[in-house]
Amino acid sequence: MGRRPLLAAAGWLATTAAATLVGLAAIQLVGSGITGTPGGVRDPGEVARALASPTPAATSPGASPTAGATPPATTASLPPAASGAERTFRTAGGTAIVECGPDGVRLVSWSPAPGYRVKEYDRGPDEHVEIRFVGAEGEHELRVRCRGSEPVATPHD
Repeated sequence: MGRRPLLAAAGWLATTAAATLVGLAAIQLVGSGITGTPGGVRDPGEVARALASPTPAATSPGASPTAGATPPATTASLPPAASGAERTFRTAGGTAIVECGPDGVRLVSWSPAPGYRVKEYDRGPDEHVEIRFVGAEGEHELRVRCRGSEPVATPHD
């Protein structure tokens, strides 16, 4: 075999090895978002503990809210205000965590239910706050104000 085919084969091998290394380095830089499970892999014990933990009870805008519930996945939030009562409200369109503070009521965080999106919101702080979730099943509005230092859902005008 001549010298030219050997150089061509060596060049091809070097180029292939370099491209592979560059690809692996790029995947490493991007992180586990491409190759891993979002949030990591859970073992059966962790799944059982998560399922055994209490979940917030569902409430409608006119019903009593659930206090002390774990916050849902947050799509937007504000920094915490001075201490006030915090409550979780649920509608078929999504969940909102609301807090009463010295400046009035404010939306702490919210998360639309699957198939819904936030159409509009007023996060406060103000006399009242509201959020409107819309989806294929309809529109659900949540309006909250403070009664004393407790957030309460109010009927829509």
